[in-house]
Amino acid sequence: MYMKLITKIFNLGVGGVSKGNRCIPRYPVAVLLSLLASSGMAQQACPPQIKPTAQKFEAAQKNAHDHGFLWRISKDGHDSWLYGTIHIAKFEWMFPGPQVTQALQETDTMALELDVLDPSLQGNTALGVQKMRRTRLPHATVKRIRRLAEALCVPYERIADMPPELQVGMLETYMGRADGLEPEYAIDAFLAMLGHREHKAVISLETPEFQLSQLQMATSEETVKMVQEDLDQLGKDNGHGYVEKLARLWGDSDYDAMANFESWCNCMDTDIARMTMKRMLDDRNPAMADRIDKLHVSGKRVFAAVGSLHMFGAYGLPLLMERRGYRVARIALPVR
Repeated sequence: MYMKLITKIFNLGVGGVSKGNRCIPRYPVAVLLSLLASSGMAQQACPPQIKPTAQKFEAAQKNAHDHGFLWRISKDGHDSWLYGTIHIAKFEWMFPGPQVTQALQETDTMALELDVLDPSLQGNTALGVQKMRRTRLPHATVKRIRRLAEALCVPYERIADMPPELQVGMLETYMGRADGLEPEYAIDAFLAMLGHREHKAVISLETPEFQLSQLQMATSEETVKMVQEDLDQLGKDNGHGYVEKLARLWGDSDYDAMANFESWCNCMDTDIARMTMKRMLDDRNPAMADRIDKLHVSGKRVFAAVGSLHMFGAYGLPLLMERRGYRVARIALPVR
């Protein structure tokens, strides 16, 4: 059922488009910076990425399990759904299990942070990145980025002209490769393809311009500090502990651990880190909730799928929808 669908994803690619020595992002940033990554950017000395075989496609589809986090939201006599995704995943996680599949079948509209298959978004993203400020980093910080890129088999010249915020964000997407985590297997990209194939209305809840504005720090000083702190974070636990744990919790549908994200991520320890997390999560959620609400009250049965961290905390989408008059019920997916 899904083999041609996944093959099309691979043929389209989810990474950057080379233009000279630069990498122009093909897909919008916050879905996640992961979609800037491309297996084609690996150096010759690095092991090539092994593409799944037909047998693996068949086995993954046959043995599909539910992953992530699912809520039913009800208002005005009909239901919609919230689904917490992950932007860097393992191959077998792409295929929805029975409960997620059932929720998808009960909807007519798919709402994503961004519909990565919308051709207009691709051009807008590239243009938006070109307009972003290029903060000049200290020489020592540039050397750290170079060393990290080399360790991850990413040619530094491919990212050197990107804004520093994007450089470190893209490198973070490679941290999980030792654990089988790839941006090519992003749940959002698969859902976008599935939504179009099933002739659902596929809606972007945000714009690439807005996401880029949230990612760019307000001043050059803040950019330098954020980049240095991110490099420190990426250097912990052999460089991939945080990425691997976040993905593992999603794969296991471990609601309690994900709800206590701030207690273990070690990513909220400074003013810059807290401000960045607030801008990337809390500040974006109310507008997404309003958009989902508008779709639902117009009569649409919505499957709203966004990054899982948007679902937790006082400004998480389930609580925001409850405040907008919805009856919200979490669907407990099996913890694996």
